[in-house]
Amino acid sequence: MTDTIDTLRARMEAAAAAMDFETASRLRDRINLLRGGAEPDAAQAADTGGLTRQRPGAMGLGTSRQRVEPPPGWTPPRKPNLMVTRKR
Repeated sequence: MTDTIDTLRARMEAAAAAMDFETASRLRDRINLLRGGAEPDAAQAADTGGLTRQRPGAMGLGTSRQRVEPPPGWTPPRKPNLMVTRKR
């Protein structure tokens, strides 16, 4: 499998040097599928044209966690007055 990945990497670099970025991106996606454990035949047959990559900050602060939204009708509680002292 490492020979296959090395061969694909060499083809990807050659395609990028020739300014054929579409071919280079398809080869990059095949390499990632092979590294992820896909069978070589399945990686070659996979259509990676519809894959989209996560954009940093699109789902939060650079993570894959979604942004939290309060439920409808929720109002934040009053902030405490720090100038008031409690009796003990």
